[in-house]
Amino acid sequence: MDEDKKRELLELYWDTSKASLSEMWQQKRRLARAMRLVIERLVPSNAPEEELRRAADALEQYAERLKEHPRLKSAIGHAESATAGDVGAFFDQSPMIGLANPLAPPITVAKSGERSAVASVTFGSAYEGPPGSLHGGFVAAAFDEVLGFVQSLSHNPGFTGTLTVKYRSPAPLHTELRLRAEIVRFEPRKIFAEATMHAGDLLCAEAEAVFIAARPGKIEDLREARAKLEERLAKLETQTG
Repeated sequence: MDEDKKRELLELYWDTSKASLSEMWQQKRRLARAMRLVIERLVPSNAPEEELRRAADALEQYAERLKEHPRLKSAIGHAESATAGDVGAFFDQSPMIGLANPLAPPITVAKSGERSAVASVTFGSAYEGPPGSLHGGFVAAAFDEVLGFVQSLSHNPGFTGTLTVKYRSPAPLHTELRLRAEIVRFEPRKIFAEATMHAGDLLCAEAEAVFIAARPGKIEDLREARAKLEERLAKLETQTG
């Protein structure tokens, strides 16, 4: 495969806005949105005991129903999107940008230049740290996700080596946060990137990261380990079912 084709496929792989072609994924995204809404309303809720009991009963019953279905063989981490199935499903499982993961806020991120990206996210009540403000751990996680995206534009992405966050002002909840990230320089096997987080004109935080290219075979090792984990989890669910 020539370099232009590889670059085209990699940019498609990182297209987090691409809609899934599968109705299953669309419904999974819909369910995740509903679960996010439940989480957002549950955390600050003062609902009566009986209502909470009915809801918990219903959710426990649905959790048991989900055990009846096989676990997803995820395509996350596949190096070539053209052969890995539905491109739209790649990031659906992500805990930060996954549209089908109810843990995700989610963050939306897009390429803004050859070496830069922009992102936006609104964190709700479930992510509170200081009063009315985003927990610092999620500030760092957001930077890691967006910087990880931008370093992928190098076409030779690696793993997070270091992530340094400078907290400038509490990031408000229920407010759109804008992140900007860019690659600033390269060294052998290393990519250096920087990012900022703003709420309107307010600078909330800044970050610097170094990404290290994986040694040959590392991704394959991780895939094998994940496959073994899936086998163990499947056996465990069978034993406890």
